[in-house]
Amino acid sequence: MLHQPKGSKAAAVAQSFAAGATTPLEPLRPCPVPLCPGCRREWCLSSARRIHLRALKLKFPSKFADPVIQPLVEFAWHEYLQEKKKELRGEVWAYASPVMCFVGGQLLGDEKELLRWSYHEWDYRDFKPEALYQAIAEDFYTKYLKSSQQHVFVYLEIAIEEQPVGRLLFELFSDVCPRTCENFRALCAGGATSPRDGRELTYKNSLFHRLVKNGWIQGGDIITGKGDGGESIYGPTFEDESFSIRHKGRGVLGMANKGHHSNSSQFYITLQPAPYLDKKYVAFGQLIEGTEVLQRLEAVPTHNERPIVACKIINCGTFEP
Repeated sequence: MLHQPKGSKAAAVAQSFAAGATTPLEPLRPCPVPLCPGCRREWCLSSARRIHLRALKLKFPSKFADPVIQPLVEFAWHEYLQEKKKELRGEVWAYASPVMCFVGGQLLGDEKELLRWSYHEWDYRDFKPEALYQAIAEDFYTKYLKSSQQHVFVYLEIAIEEQPVGRLLFELFSDVCPRTCENFRALCAGGATSPRDGRELTYKNSLFHRLVKNGWIQGGDIITGKGDGGESIYGPTFEDESFSIRHKGRGVLGMANKGHHSNSSQFYITLQPAPYLDKKYVAFGQLIEGTEVLQRLEAVPTHNERPIVACKIINCGTFEP
């Protein structure tokens, strides 16, 4: 199987390519990364691998089954890759490539090794231009995000010590928690004003004020920035909407509170599964891009769970595919 993740922005696609009984080839799964500055090459590599596998199917129809496409976003891919490394153990922890190819259950190498194997075993070469793969990848990514019609996408651009480190992109489950998601979306987009003092309600220029190692990172105090304030677009607080989304992994987005029905603007992002938060805090979204950015935030030194350097949201808004 071939695994490819990475990149910094967007959705990824996993494609399995099952083999017939007469070939030792196991399922191949290329996972591309989306369009964004600095990661289009990974997108192109993924599209190339997808077309490459389909070409093998056309050339050897009795040897390969039809491809099966399974969506994976960049963040989910990274989590999957970490689990795969745990499963394989040994020297795989030092494996640096974002692509993993397996033949007969054994690690073959990266996408270049796959091409060499395809040529040696099947006499197949790929001469298609990179621009073709880029166009295919961008088209697929756009369609993938638009297929989630009931969900909203928002982003937070992050700086650590005044140095921009990248963007976090979230998928909001607005079909499950419409009021909670609209509050978060509006605070990302800006433009809403406080009925108390007319101040703009926005996450822009707010801080992450709390970092619980191996727990979560917390921000969104748009009043004082210290964690003792906040305000929603509905007023000082609003009700708990639904506890149906569980804190089952890393990157879950939820509303911080001071007890039942006390949501305002403060939010958290989990750093590992946190089932102890279920039924107490409303989870309403999932990080889909920004693996490295979250890692950078997670690594910030703290004192009494407070970052000792400024971790700031320097820009935010709604993401349109």
